[in-house]
Amino acid sequence: MRAWFQRFMSGRYGYDQFSRFLSIFALVLLILGLFLWGVFYYIGLAVLIYSYFRTFSRNISKRYAENEWYLRHTAGLRSWANQTRVRFAQRKTYRYFRCPHCRQAIRVPKGRGRISITCPKCQTQFIRKS
Repeated sequence: MRAWFQRFMSGRYGYDQFSRFLSIFALVLLILGLFLWGVFYYIGLAVLIYSYFRTFSRNISKRYAENEWYLRHTAGLRSWANQTRVRFAQRKTYRYFRCPHCRQAIRVPKGRGRISITCPKCQTQFIRKS
């Protein structure tokens, strides 16, 4: 069975970030369709079918271009989410401040009391409690 599946998937595009987004979006729409309005169910079903179509497609260049378009248009959101995740993970050991002059984000260790912070970008000094 495994060898058959490998032969079947050879030359096909496969699962990428855009397909993953479409699958999750389809799942959300299907759940909304069950509890709210039935049209969400059918839209979710169509999105899920398109996600499977992309996964099993043999037109690799077109699917690659679609994925690149998706990554290009969601780069800002993904960057913000990653920064937020990192800041949340470091919340017990570091504090983040913004330079009052250039708005550069600066990370300083927690628990040092009142410290003078020098912005690495514009060399402005300001005092904050860490």
